[in-house]
Amino acid sequence: MSTADNDINAAGEIALTMQENNHIVVIGADGTVASHFSAGAVDLDGVDTKRDGALNFTGKMQGVLREPDGLRWIDNDHFMIANEGDWNGGSRSWSIFRKDGTLVYEDAGALERAIVEMGHYPEHRNKKGAELESVEFAVFDGVPTGFVVSERASVIGVYDLTDPANPVLKQILPSGISPEGIVALPARNLLASANEVDLREDGLAPAHVMVFERAEGTPAYPMITSAGTEALIGWGALSGLVADPEAPGMLHAVSDSVYRSAPTIFAIDATQKPARITGATVVTRDGAPAQLLDLEGITNDGEGGFWLASEGRSDRLVPHALYHVNAKGEIKAQVALPPELLAVEQRFGFEGIAKVGDVLWMAVQREWKDDPKGMVKLLAYDIKEKTWGAVHYPLDAPAEGAWMGLSELTVHGDWAYVIERDNQIADKAAVKKIYRIALADLKPAALGTELPVVAKQEVRDLLPDLVALNGYVVDKVEGFAIDTAGQGFVVTDNDGVDDSSGETLFWSFGPVQ
Repeated sequence: MSTADNDINAAGEIALTMQENNHIVVIGADGTVASHFSAGAVDLDGVDTKRDGALNFTGKMQGVLREPDGLRWIDNDHFMIANEGDWNGGSRSWSIFRKDGTLVYEDAGALERAIVEMGHYPEHRNKKGAELESVEFAVFDGVPTGFVVSERASVIGVYDLTDPANPVLKQILPSGISPEGIVALPARNLLASANEVDLREDGLAPAHVMVFERAEGTPAYPMITSAGTEALIGWGALSGLVADPEAPGMLHAVSDSVYRSAPTIFAIDATQKPARITGATVVTRDGAPAQLLDLEGITNDGEGGFWLASEGRSDRLVPHALYHVNAKGEIKAQVALPPELLAVEQRFGFEGIAKVGDVLWMAVQREWKDDPKGMVKLLAYDIKEKTWGAVHYPLDAPAEGAWMGLSELTVHGDWAYVIERDNQIADKAAVKKIYRIALADLKPAALGTELPVVAKQEVRDLLPDLVALNGYVVDKVEGFAIDTAGQGFVVTDNDGVDDSSGETLFWSFGPVQ
């Protein structure tokens, strides 16, 4: 037998979990075994059970062993456990027991569903779902408060445990990448979490500690959620953004190849705080979810549908292409790249699309084989003439060991706006900016000829916005749109919680120049 966690109450009694045995033991103050009992099993309804590149919460799991890990006493009679389900389980829940073995409360996946709504569900590690691992308990200003750590979703659920039989979820905190340890410091009004994953060798975030202070007011996170919809909407990896052509604060976004089996267009109501994802439309081909797409850009077609830009990757048979879809997400036309472009293609392709009259403009993220160093193409496709052209856009110089590229293209008024960013994270992040180019300067030359170089003007440095939550700076600022009222909206790509904190930052910085 091996123990997973233990805790001692004010009466001197020790409760401990035996995860591999799916068992809980309570040892009395006199050192004898006061009680021991099975942690039991849980039935789960509305869960995603397949790792298949799609978020589908219609599955069921019956009789899943809890296999508890973390444990903390709530009072001298009750304790809470995190049901990691590490071996045979995947129980995705947390529970409260009396010390005599009576089950008082079973979450049954409710926290996981709240995690889904805030875009933190780890589909790529789907066998065990959000994997609730650690718990903590403390009294803050007279309120018994429980904390439940999800290692795989990288969040902490905060509960009012005034009534152990009816916990109330008050907030979900973003905790960095893979929180493992947690400690409450109520005397200082603080909570700290230790995040075990260290990705410095990959140029990503290092292992780190997060510190939270209890405060009054509206939670700063999440900044966007799908909560409140009739059916549960899973989402993540938002990569492109466009404003509704008529309604202020209404937007659409697309998800990238993280969810390759269900490429989706999301409807967003940004007039609410947090912004609300109110609908999800799967992009289909011949009635089935379209395959081999990596959607990185979206723009209105002027007829109620959209043009989508897909970033290709030849080694995975994903083509660089444009797709015209109707309001139902049905693909009505596909535009492939011409031979001149296919001959010089690279992995980092389309990252944004905008429509100006009959011309579609696409930003190419990085240099292709025929581009001078530090120059990327803004490609033009004339829908009626079916012809291609391009201009060159000059990138800022990256720091040593970094690269620079474009992540979005949108048009408003007399200007085209792009996101230009490096691929750096945390304290190494240096360039996350919005620039603009005069539409009058977007005069495409024929492919294969010398391309004109456009002039750019800086509109906004986004780094101050990215540090607003006091976490590490994320690298993928990927979506930008300007609504009919002239307000600018920005969204980051959370990579589907893959080697990422899972945070999606979504905000408006007000009127755009």
